[in-house]
Amino acid sequence: MQLYSKKRRWKFFLILGAVGISIFSMIYTSRLSSELKEEEQKRMKIWSAAYNALINDSDGESNLYISLILEIIESNSTIPSILVDDKDSILWHRNIQLPAKNQEIFLQKELGDMKDDSEPIVVYLGDGITQYFYYHDSVLISQLQWFPVIQLLIVFVFILVAYAAFSTARRWEQDNVWVGMARETAHQLGTPTSSLLGWMDILDMKEIEPDLVKEMRFDVRRLQTITARFSKIGSKPELLYENITETVEQMIYYLQNRSSKLVKFSLQSNVGDTIVRMSRPLFEWVIENICKNAIDAMEGEGSIDIYIYQQKNIVGIDISDTGKGMTRNMQKSVFKPGYSTKPKGWGLGLTLTKRIVEQYHGGKIHIASSTPGKGTTFRILIPE
Repeated sequence: MQLYSKKRRWKFFLILGAVGISIFSMIYTSRLSSELKEEEQKRMKIWSAAYNALINDSDGESNLYISLILEIIESNSTIPSILVDDKDSILWHRNIQLPAKNQEIFLQKELGDMKDDSEPIVVYLGDGITQYFYYHDSVLISQLQWFPVIQLLIVFVFILVAYAAFSTARRWEQDNVWVGMARETAHQLGTPTSSLLGWMDILDMKEIEPDLVKEMRFDVRRLQTITARFSKIGSKPELLYENITETVEQMIYYLQNRSSKLVKFSLQSNVGDTIVRMSRPLFEWVIENICKNAIDAMEGEGSIDIYIYQQKNIVGIDISDTGKGMTRNMQKSVFKPGYSTKPKGWGLGLTLTKRIVEQYHGGKIHIASSTPGKGTTFRILIPE
């Protein structure tokens, strides 16, 4: 639980940092865009003043003055603009790319858009004659306004790709660690388990409490089964045809004899002698993991009900307990590596369970229902 909480905190801080950077980028770009708009507005006012001076030059000013005015007018190479009279007739336009056809209709539409965007600059020509300059933001400002959105999309895609690559590499590394630990455990258990079987034979010869030796032999064989389970992790297990009801029944018998008498097991099956392809040692591990988690959730007192049923070509196993139950957040996280509600839990049991069911047996496992204070039902679906 602690390890999983740390991962969630890191993700939260990363998301928070990304949001902070995004907000800063958008605010900064918006401010820069506003400043450029003000500058363009000033340029348009200067440009309209130059136009006014050129139109009203009836006294014949010097060539230098006229050249300066023309240079100011010609300097507008980015701001789309339209000049109209007081009846909205278009007199002149600049920096507008016209289509091959319907140019007048296109210009009227552009004029309408400009009217919606900003107030016009009024040019007084004398004798009651008034003209109006309308204009759009330049292409530079339009691009600048879209820049933070495009930037955020690129950053978002990059983060997604980097996170996916990092998660894949981390998962591969975790898998290698688990596989190495599992095989090393199997190797370490192999020798003492074989030795214990030899001691069992000696106890048989000495005729020491046959029933006691029988149970000890059963537990030693159980150790062999556990060793076999660990040795199969990381490699593709051999799937054999097994009786599903018998497999679950024997696992319950084993758990019942080694659990508190206050824990009641019940098994119902309507599949008869249905045969399913499975790795028996690994599938028994699945049942054992879920049942042991249920016993922990019930704190050693309650009931575990197992129901085996069939739907078309799928065999379903529902395992219900009367334990503490889980909240929705817990249900979303229960199969993730490192998540555990136990103070000293590793958070690997249900992760391995999911891997055995889905990767090795081609099935599905999920929480069918869970209510805090009432209990939980795990559902396993295995193809025949």
